Amino acid sequence: MNITYLIKSNARKYPDKICLKADGKSYSYRAIADLSKKAAGLFQNLGIEKGDKVAIMSYNTPAFVIAFFGILRAGGIVVPINHKLMAPEVDYILGHSDSKLFLFDGALKSVVNNLSSKIKIISVDTGVTGFDQFELLLKDTHEFTPIKISDNDYAELLYTSGTTGRPKGCMHTHKGVIASGINVAIITKMDEDDRFLIAMPIWHSSPLNNWFMGIQYVGGTIIMIREYHPLYFIQTIQEEKCTMYFGPPISYTMPVQMIPNFDEYDIASMKTWICGGGPIAANVVTMLMNKYKTNGFYQVYGMTESGPTGTALYPKDQISRAGSIGKNGIPGCDVIVMKNDTEKAKPGDTGEIWMKSDSMMKGYYKDPKATRTAFKDGWYKTGDIVRADEDGYLFIVDRKKDMISTGGENVYSKEVEDAISAYQDVSEVAVIGIPHPDWGETVTAIIVPDKDKKIAIDKLNKFLSDKIAKFKIPRIYKFVSELPHTPSGKVMKYKLRNEYSK
Repeated sequence: MNITYLIKSNARKYPDKICLKADGKSYSYRAIADLSKKAAGLFQNLGIEKGDKVAIMSYNTPAFVIAFFGILRAGGIVVPINHKLMAPEVDYILGHSDSKLFLFDGALKSVVNNLSSKIKIISVDTGVTGFDQFELLLKDTHEFTPIKISDNDYAELLYTSGTTGRPKGCMHTHKGVIASGINVAIITKMDEDDRFLIAMPIWHSSPLNNWFMGIQYVGGTIIMIREYHPLYFIQTIQEEKCTMYFGPPISYTMPVQMIPNFDEYDIASMKTWICGGGPIAANVVTMLMNKYKTNGFYQVYGMTESGPTGTALYPKDQISRAGSIGKNGIPGCDVIVMKNDTEKAKPGDTGEIWMKSDSMMKGYYKDPKATRTAFKDGWYKTGDIVRADEDGYLFIVDRKKDMISTGGENVYSKEVEDAISAYQDVSEVAVIGIPHPDWGETVTAIIVPDKDKKIAIDKLNKFLSDKIAKFKIPRIYKFVSELPHTPSGKVMKYKLRNEYSK
């Protein structure tokens, strides 16, 4: 099955059922199918052909959903872009992906106005002077020529940063994207009566491929808010009688900390709370279960390359195995822990997680060398180092790829280091993540200034503000006379983590 067939099938099975509710408007499955067909005609009229890339940078809006399905029905490939990125970061993705068309949320015009990319650009949700607006263009009838789509055709090009500092494009097929939704629908017992709240950015691989696609597969309803806010989040659950939600740990703890009358909200409709992006300590899990009045918490682990599909820690283990990412791969996924390329790790050993899944990417776009490096005999080498306890439960102990997870966002230290290194008076810099009880990790920069130079943090932050996204800019700076190095000259970041994590 491919995604375009799923759209048509749902419109036949659930024509009048609410598929999506957002911005106070409800869209039935039939309406979404009809609008996506018009969008497909619009894209074809703009020259989009089978295999062409169309990029979208948007908040959580109906336009994203309509455009997403429209691009696929036109035979195109969707390239979601993080709406928090700055112009140079967006320019790179647009160029590297070979995108033929770029849709952007009008609220992000300050970024778009600084782009150097020379492709057709259309605004969505908010009109912007000088740009055609998607919603207005849809009002004109566009002839749609149905395109034959294979299950193995590419549907998405999802970008994730790499250790080189340049994002890599993960190539996902229609079949793989649907598998991502099916896999998590099985473990969370998702069905047609569920009302899933999407408050995290829908362009992220998990909200899009796991939860949005999972609900599409079972014929449930998506409730979507434009952007996460602790109060809107809890109000929406109460008003819309949501039943499921996915978000990082901080999205659970913030409402409890910031809403004085949290206990007065009626959230009894919720049956499943799904957490990803970082472990939760036993005392925090206990607090959340008490405040949210349920033990229906899941901890999930995966990555963009895998769909994302991976492992899960189920409700029964949340306290006794707190901090674990689970024991086995979820349905549709298999994991092993390897000490090296030929030897499996034993209980108590540390090793790298390798993974196979139905939803695994087919490779990195235009990067065959990185693709070959990432796979071994069909297994994807995640780069995450784990320890398995005596019962097989896995605990992440390090990241081989040097990635920082903060508030559900991934930050790759090399990218931040490159940006800081370009600042005057910086001799050397190392960027690490140090543990934070709410955000998972805090981006921290340890800087060696040039001799006899002093660096002003406010000026450095201003320098970085239009070069990397705000969430990548360090919250903590440390200035030192030297960094620890190996004999070959590499910075020993584990020593820095040990020192600054105390």
